[in-house]
Amino acid sequence: MADTLQKFMFDHSLVRGELVEISDTWQQVQARRDYPAAVKTMLGEMLAAAALLSANLKFNGAIIMQIHGDGPVQLLVVECDASLKLRAMAKLRDEAVVADDASLQQLVNLHGEGRFAITLDPNDKMPGQQAYQGIVALDGESVAAVIENYMMRSEQLDTRLWLAANDKVARGLLLQKLPGEGGTTMQAGSDNDMWDRSVMLASTLGNEELLSTDIMTLLQRLYWEETVRVFEPRHPVFQCSCSRERVGNMLKMLGREEVDSALDEFGLLAVSCEFCGQDYGFDKVDCTQLFAAEPIAVAIQAPGSVQH
Repeated sequence: MADTLQKFMFDHSLVRGELVEISDTWQQVQARRDYPAAVKTMLGEMLAAAALLSANLKFNGAIIMQIHGDGPVQLLVVECDASLKLRAMAKLRDEAVVADDASLQQLVNLHGEGRFAITLDPNDKMPGQQAYQGIVALDGESVAAVIENYMMRSEQLDTRLWLAANDKVARGLLLQKLPGEGGTTMQAGSDNDMWDRSVMLASTLGNEELLSTDIMTLLQRLYWEETVRVFEPRHPVFQCSCSRERVGNMLKMLGREEVDSALDEFGLLAVSCEFCGQDYGFDKVDCTQLFAAEPIAVAIQAPGSVQH
């Protein structure tokens, strides 16, 4: 069964919801790296959350969700575009020891310096336009709580999330209370009632139930007494955006002098994508062709394993 994201809305209210079930994509992410159990759980929950948030993107681009850690986990990154193409990776510190029951705070906020960031990156930027990034402290005991706090502070949008992941599947439920547009007091009160009721019912959902129950059964089980409009389902897939062209552009940014120096030392520049594991090799002929059209001389760090 294909990975599925299902949007729904409660009739006569400004409360919307989404359920997501990610299995095939999650297996492809895990096939690239062997993560400790606690890291798998956190990365899987971020994967589900990114799909839920990306489903409402109003531009052609991607949402990039990152946790920068100061514990045994140095970095977690999940990227999802408007068409629900996903990729994800985690980077652990050298010789990191991770207990199976390690909490989010133990994994990434050991000394209180962990950070959570969301970047909105349009594909077709206007001249001078930059990607928007919001960064906050890791405030919360779970991925869901961290994102809820971010949404309230940065977007001023009431958002509740229920997330769960194991080595087989990542699932999530999102509820949002949309801002009213000139609604009457009675309508506002009705929306508040529906918001409180929908959150109360979702809060009965346990982690094991979320992991073991398909999303349409969950929707029926939680809201069988409500009038719910269900929209056409969408299907997340794994896809990495790395390419030989993008790696070549990165090498051109390093500059001809830096690249030639590395070639003299190593003979071949080997670059590996940290998301999908794809290897790209550039020899002297390849690099000469890269710089033939538009040489750029900007010195940065020595080449090695990079993210794209």
